[in-house]
Amino acid sequence: MEIQIAYYSQLPERRGQAITVDGLEIALFRLTNGEVKAIENKSPHPKGGVLSEGLVSGDFVYCPLYDWKISLQDGIVQAPDKGVVRTFPVLVEEDFVYIRL
Repeated sequence: MEIQIAYYSQLPERRGQAITVDGLEIALFRLTNGEVKAIENKSPHPKGGVLSEGLVSGDFVYCPLYDWKISLQDGIVQAPDKGVVRTFPVLVEEDFVYIRL
């Protein structure tokens, strides 16, 4: 099931935007290549971290608390750190951004 969650034209480039869908907090990112990525808005570090507040570089977001480098493509934390963040498929049609849970 796809749910409309945002307007593409209102997503800032290279900055996260937090949204809540069915009680789940999700971070949306509009990359410089135009793609929109959606991941769970919590770092896998035991103490967490709000990923929508992280620095975006290419296809990665850096946890604002622990500087863990996390792929926006598959949610995998890059070595030497370990972990994974849940990712969600995104569909953009015209100005509408949809997510599939």
